[in-house]
Amino acid sequence: MNYGFVKVAAAVPHVKVADCKFNVEKIESLIAIAEGKGVQVIVFPEMSITGYTCGDLFGQQILLEEAEMGLMQILNNTRQLDIISIVGMPVIANSTVINAAVVIQRGKVLGVAAKTYLPNYKEFYEQRWFTSALQLTENTVRLCGQIIPIGANLIFETSDTTFGVEICEDLWATIPPSSSLALQGAEIIFNMSADNEGIGKNHYLCSLISQQSARCIAGYVFSSCGFGESTTDVVFAGNGLIYENGTLLARSERFSMQEQLIISEIDVERIRAERRINTTFAANQGNLGDKKKISIATEFVNSKELVLTRKFNPHPFVPQGKELNERCEEVFSIQIAGLAQRLVHTGAKTAVVGISGGLDSTLALLVCVKTFDKLGLSRKDILGITMPGFGTTDRTYNNALDLMKSLGISIREISIKEACISSCMTWNSYLIYFCKHCIKVTVHRKFFYILKMPRCNTFNPDFISTSAKICHLSSLYCKIKGFFVHISNH
Repeated sequence: MNYGFVKVAAAVPHVKVADCKFNVEKIESLIAIAEGKGVQVIVFPEMSITGYTCGDLFGQQILLEEAEMGLMQILNNTRQLDIISIVGMPVIANSTVINAAVVIQRGKVLGVAAKTYLPNYKEFYEQRWFTSALQLTENTVRLCGQIIPIGANLIFETSDTTFGVEICEDLWATIPPSSSLALQGAEIIFNMSADNEGIGKNHYLCSLISQQSARCIAGYVFSSCGFGESTTDVVFAGNGLIYENGTLLARSERFSMQEQLIISEIDVERIRAERRINTTFAANQGNLGDKKKISIATEFVNSKELVLTRKFNPHPFVPQGKELNERCEEVFSIQIAGLAQRLVHTGAKTAVVGISGGLDSTLALLVCVKTFDKLGLSRKDILGITMPGFGTTDRTYNNALDLMKSLGISIREISIKEACISSCMTWNSYLIYFCKHCIKVTVHRKFFYILKMPRCNTFNPDFISTSAKICHLSSLYCKIKGFFVHISNH
């Protein structure tokens, strides 16, 4: 059972420019390793069979034939494997050369994803050699003796997920093909790339992939050329990146001279759940117009035993280090903004806050104080009420008083011990014997709110509460007597 996870890999093999035999051997080796690790789909860099930096050699018949022969060798040597592999190579279609991602499994070519956007600026000259998917006149091509679907709108369906493929520059387009693929059902996008390096470019690339995977609510697996490509014009760092809905799961070591296999698991059940509740995603499907997908069924294989390699944060809502301070400041600012709007809307100039000396009431008071400061109101117009009783310890009692004094607010102390004792005497003595602590604490809480809320009448303030349990009672009371604001750190 895989529990909704799909194990994927981004491969960065060694490469020799125009040496298809060498490149094919490296590809086969990484496919075999990935299969042994339980990977279901693996993607290789752009033009991985020939090398991306072949230049004008892409116009030579011998290189095109060697590339197809290399693909046939991969098909033959992997026909016993269940893994789906995506390799890059030039494919001839109607006497033009297509920059293609060839999807293969069990010795068969499943489909050919064609590159849509060919960069032809700065250091790129792809329109010199290749034809865009937009210029294809047919949706099939003959390759390795098979008639294969070709295009930029192919959706591959496995027993566990559906995926689509785009190539390098497609990601950088204003509307990437992956946007349409996701709206047509692709849960994972694979991108084979030849993304060169420049100062600051890697950070931008990671941001781009993160944003696209989040916007598409999809997994995104990115594999780019590494060591071995020609450095006449550019340098490649070998970026292997795996994202899930905007979150980085795994990445390669940049500028490594060793081949790499980056593996992680994408939670497709989470992706499906996110898409179901995101009505904007469904609404965008209406923008597809007359775009039609070509669905391709892959070979059915039995799911292998899943071994998770990705790490899960045991405290996903509590970041560490500097980010923790930023998160707390943001939470604090949100509460201040909400309370400020409520005070302005109701016209209240004062507030009543019950101070127990615990965390919740401390947070509520700090929010009130900062809100009054921002609105230019006097802190003395905040009435802090502490009501010592059976549930009050010396530590919390002193904490409450010290906190209110240090913040310069008005202070009221009302002991409720006698009221609690009187209330407890109405209970059956047998029940008190066995539930003494529970009853006393419960009565303490009841009187705390019963006596605190009427104070709202005296000052016409907002009543600031920190207990979710008292929300309904407070809301009902304040509909008659005043206004109620609930603040908590939960």
